[in-house]
Amino acid sequence: MTQLQSVSSPSIHSEDRAHEADHPTSPVAKFGIDQPLKLDCGIDLAPFQIAYQTYGELNADRSNAILICHALTLDQHVANVHPLTGKAGWWEIMVGPGRPLDTDRYFIICSNVIGGCMGSTGPASTNPATGKAWGLDFPIITIPDMVRAQAMLLDRLGIETLLCVIGGSMGGMQVLQWTAAYPERVFSALPVACSTRHSAQNIAFHELGRQAVMADPDWHHGRYFERGTHPHRGLAVARMAGHITYLSDAALHRKFGRRMQDRELPTFSFDADFQVESYLRYQGSSFVERFDANSYLYLTRAMDYFDIAADHDGVLAEAFRGIKTRFCVVSFTSDWLFPTSESRALVHALNASSARVSFAEIETDRGHDAFLLDVPEFFDISRAFLESAGKARGLDSTGG
Repeated sequence: MTQLQSVSSPSIHSEDRAHEADHPTSPVAKFGIDQPLKLDCGIDLAPFQIAYQTYGELNADRSNAILICHALTLDQHVANVHPLTGKAGWWEIMVGPGRPLDTDRYFIICSNVIGGCMGSTGPASTNPATGKAWGLDFPIITIPDMVRAQAMLLDRLGIETLLCVIGGSMGGMQVLQWTAAYPERVFSALPVACSTRHSAQNIAFHELGRQAVMADPDWHHGRYFERGTHPHRGLAVARMAGHITYLSDAALHRKFGRRMQDRELPTFSFDADFQVESYLRYQGSSFVERFDANSYLYLTRAMDYFDIAADHDGVLAEAFRGIKTRFCVVSFTSDWLFPTSESRALVHALNASSARVSFAEIETDRGHDAFLLDVPEFFDISRAFLESAGKARGLDSTGG
């Protein structure tokens, strides 16, 4: 008989994820009925909350703050142990004492985006009107909505301007939105491995992932919390498909090739015969332990809708006209999700708007996820850009 093997069920209970959605292991900024978040869909979201983490100390004149904007499947736990998985922060390689984002010099902030599932209000949060999870009753959110919420958080923290906004992928989209919407608040910007709008191919990949989630019988039209289920199979498949786009053919070949997983001969079944199959299944099963399926739907849709030139009659340069922000745009040669051509288009638009911009295309075979990995050239570029921005802003070597 032919054997079948599916993605394993998550070991973290849905109750743990639900608790983290409403009562996160992070500082929380709460906004009441009188402080709504005005969404692009026309709805005023209130009350709502934003969960965040900070690292380092804010200096006396509040001029050393750096905002990190996280990517689609990440969260605010940049450089601390993740409360659900127990794993190290996703950017500890970049954030910490003596690292490019030096916490001995800078005050680092990262918030969970609106629509996320790690403490900021989203579809996994409790709807105060019903006492149940929002589910699909949660309004559609956009990248500009995320940035408005972050601006409200900074207001709450008493931070008027940022030394830098930095982020990769969906985080890079937020960086660009910050510079277009609040140019006077951003001294410098470091958008990495991103684009000014989502391509048709990227929208297609996201639709594949969403359909995988919604086809899972445990999804229940987004009401799985009420049914005591979680569409972990569909979400795992979505993650597996998405993860392929974060890598490159060269990286997959170097890491796995066609090597077998703990065997010398094929099993003539649908077990994970190949190492790359086992790796993808692990990526899928570990992802569902920490992420909410509905949040995946909402955040991928937010990325799809992003088009920063749309509000400027389709002329990208107009989005940055007269901007004083310093830019450093970074891309990676093997990134086919957000290829270098899209970064070059951004740089050309910035040049046309007379912005100060530098550009680096880093040669690596690590694909889109290179900004999360050990790529020394990226570290060096980021460190030098931040030091230059700090010097221009009058920070001393200690961030004061």
